[in-house]
Amino acid sequence: MPDRMPGQQEEVRKDWDTYFMDIAYMVSTRSRCPRRHVGALLVQGKKLLGTAYNGAPMGVSDCSEAGCMIVEEWEQREGVAGEPEMVKKQRCIRTIHAEQNLLLFTDRIDREGSTVYVTDQPCWTCANMLANSGIVEIVFHRGYPKDAAKVEHLMAQKGIVFRRLDGYAPPPQAGAAVVD
Repeated sequence: MPDRMPGQQEEVRKDWDTYFMDIAYMVSTRSRCPRRHVGALLVQGKKLLGTAYNGAPMGVSDCSEAGCMIVEEWEQREGVAGEPEMVKKQRCIRTIHAEQNLLLFTDRIDREGSTVYVTDQPCWTCANMLANSGIVEIVFHRGYPKDAAKVEHLMAQKGIVFRRLDGYAPPPQAGAAVVD
């Protein structure tokens, strides 16, 4: 290793979680969704096997061209003091989620024993799909409170390591959009 010049600081190397989450955020910049840019990676060991982002199917007008296709759904949840309450959820049905695209464009054999890095905590549908995909870990940055409790419970049932990167800051060039 060459000697440093006088006064030159040693550069701190990023840990693997930060490295892969930075890549997930950069992948998310490909999204044209005006509501949320999401990027996902498939990693086995320290080898990057695939990337994906959220958006309309290939060759179809996306939300920035044709507008979002928002549907509203009601879900019963446990509220204050255990009382059931109805919660309204809105979601775009034009967009294929980053996790779904990742599963569509990677092979099952590559997913066995792998980790998924995703900018956002998976929704219930994506969590179900990931639970059956062969992965052993999901690492995410931004929470998704609408489905958090049931997704966490599912991951615990499946024995999938499910962890949030607290204290992480996305690269400034990612410019991730988030509208709830």
